[in-house]
Amino acid sequence: MVEIEIDGKKVEVQEGSMVMDAANKLGTYIPHFCYHKKLSIAANCRMCLVEVEKAPKPLPACATPVTPGMIVRSHSDKAVKAQKAVMEFLLINHPLDCPICDQGGECQLQDLAVGYGGTTSRYEEEKRVVFHKDVGPLVSMEEMSRCIHCTRCVRFGQEIAGVMELGMLNRGEHSEITSFVGKTVDSELSGNMIDLCPVGALTSKPFRYSARTWELSRRKSVSAHDGLGSNLIVQVKNHKVMRVVPLENEEINECWISDKDRYSYEGVNSAERLTKPMIKQGGQWQETDWQTALEYVAHGLRNVKHEHGADSIAAVVAPYATLEEMSLAQRIVRGLGSDNIDFRLRQTDFALNGTVKPWLGTSIAQFAQLKNVFVIGSFLRKDHPLLAARLRQSAKLGAKLSVLNATDDDLLIKLANKVVAAPSAWLAELAKVAVAIAAKKEVAAPAGFEQFVADSTAENIAASLIAGKAGVFLGNAAVAHPQSAQLHALAQWIAEQTQADFGYLTEAANTVGGYLANAYPQKSAQAVFAAPKKAYIVLHAEPLLDSANPVQAQAALAQAEMVVVMSPFKHGAEYADVLLPVSPYTETAGTFVNCEGRAQSFHGVVRPLGDTRPAWKVLRVLGNLLSLPDFDFETSEAVRDSVLAGKDLAAILNNRADIAPVAVQTASVALERIADVGIYNTDGIVRRAEALQQTADARAPLASISAALAAQLGAQDGDLLKFTKGGSVLLNTRIDAALPANVVRVAAANVLTANLDGMFGEINVERA
Repeated sequence: MVEIEIDGKKVEVQEGSMVMDAANKLGTYIPHFCYHKKLSIAANCRMCLVEVEKAPKPLPACATPVTPGMIVRSHSDKAVKAQKAVMEFLLINHPLDCPICDQGGECQLQDLAVGYGGTTSRYEEEKRVVFHKDVGPLVSMEEMSRCIHCTRCVRFGQEIAGVMELGMLNRGEHSEITSFVGKTVDSELSGNMIDLCPVGALTSKPFRYSARTWELSRRKSVSAHDGLGSNLIVQVKNHKVMRVVPLENEEINECWISDKDRYSYEGVNSAERLTKPMIKQGGQWQETDWQTALEYVAHGLRNVKHEHGADSIAAVVAPYATLEEMSLAQRIVRGLGSDNIDFRLRQTDFALNGTVKPWLGTSIAQFAQLKNVFVIGSFLRKDHPLLAARLRQSAKLGAKLSVLNATDDDLLIKLANKVVAAPSAWLAELAKVAVAIAAKKEVAAPAGFEQFVADSTAENIAASLIAGKAGVFLGNAAVAHPQSAQLHALAQWIAEQTQADFGYLTEAANTVGGYLANAYPQKSAQAVFAAPKKAYIVLHAEPLLDSANPVQAQAALAQAEMVVVMSPFKHGAEYADVLLPVSPYTETAGTFVNCEGRAQSFHGVVRPLGDTRPAWKVLRVLGNLLSLPDFDFETSEAVRDSVLAGKDLAAILNNRADIAPVAVQTASVALERIADVGIYNTDGIVRRAEALQQTADARAPLASISAALAAQLGAQDGDLLKFTKGGSVLLNTRIDAALPANVVRVAAANVLTANLDGMFGEINVERA
């Protein structure tokens, strides 16, 4: 440790720290623009000049290493004079458009100009003009004349997002930040550049000119999308969500959020919102009041139970419903005498039903410190943008990442090992790793594994896991895989033999909560639509887009006597009998349990739209109308406590199953499908966010085929091909040279591909 003195106060910091770090530790503010605690040092704004004793001139605090006995003065005449001189330079070319600038009121330059700027300028020359750039639907670069060249946005892209999408051209007063010629900014984390920009050069395109920052109320919330549970500040004006920004939480999302979390609020304000209860009478939809609608539902459920038995009633819950909603939904289904409720809509293999309650298996902070990580079956960058960002930082510090998947997507992370194989070969590839570990550790391989021979990649993966501080994680595709229980067994064996952490990169905001709320069948284990029921309650889910088998879901719903859709949006009119408008996460109180098993409760940030009601209240009243016991909750906290109070989540959550790996040699099929769920197609709110649906990710081709298959069909990039799996669809297709020869990639969770049944398995491709 090194002791230095800043403004008369002594402080100890680690050797190699900068003066700025020491000042931060003391709580002494030194003005700055280019410095950011999460980014590398650029030292190009010079605003943080300080006086260092015995130094001939002021030095930048962000780039001056501490030395023993150093004496620093941050507010001396010499330091302040230097800081004021820098501010004068910064303002030479800065336009005087604060009254119309979106950054007004939260602008670092504005704040510091009050203390360090002059009242008049000595410069009367023309200010420079920088032409605007169009870099896509999310980030606005309309006002680049405001840019002060702090390069935070450039460094963020390179260091955190992993892709340099912005850079600086030219020198001197001709310098400008721009994207590569004709390219847009397409990173799934690009919105963080807006937060980092200390002036109004980069602003939010959807939010632009829609409100002033001082008109907005700020309310805390939690992300309703991926399994990380990012902490958010939702900004509200006139009971409407106007903007979403990150709430810093070092243990979860640091100071970042993904673009999905940032811009999905547009979906909450969508024109597709359902605002009044509706009942279908004689094929026509009629608006009604809540009392009539709920009595109609209660009467219908009683009738179905009386005529067909309790087992003919089922509930389908989206994995992004709150813990309270899931708990009350399962109480209603079980109160009626049925066991048919599930939130695991994209899963098809239920052999482990209930024996595991999957979670990350470690904390997010410890996950980021692992030195050897093996991820199985995950579109990591798009499924878990911020976990991928954590791994990106780990890899820079020497951590080794190995992946097994059916596609060779660019994760923007330096990979130590990768296995790209057809989904049917995943078990065999894992078996090779297991055999390699058994040989290196001199233990017996699982029974029947003598037929597998480790190749060099399997040997390298095994060696890295044995090296220690390791983790083995199953992704969303591994969970949806038709042999997910066997993948689990083999991955668990590998983790146990190498003393590695073992867990799941969980799919949605409340996947872990679904297990805690018991919102899955306790007795039987099959997909909720596999055996059609007579009555369905559909909560938040859109079965045609959220199910593994959309054709099967459609058929089951079409033949049901009663389907009750509880959703914030108008959908399901073709099969539903009742539409009940329930609140999205912005309009209700609730709890999400994230991938590390952390329960995070939140309150509604705006009042419910129209006649919308929080789903937990609707379910509670429905329970009362059905005369079910234990439905007397007054608050959402009371529902939450009934699920979580007095329980040790660490003891309940469990990734270990009593299941032995089996040597499975899967018969290879001619062509097989791998289905990714597009980053902006994961749930109903995101699917209705206009700006997100205009991004490159949302407009990417839905189908890709291997170069070998393209040659066989005589197909070119962009050709229209016919894909048949259950039903048929015509799609423009991209040729992906990195796809295994027999793998066809067709996205799921999309209206255009909902005719294809099953996210895995045999698929047929031909010329249209």
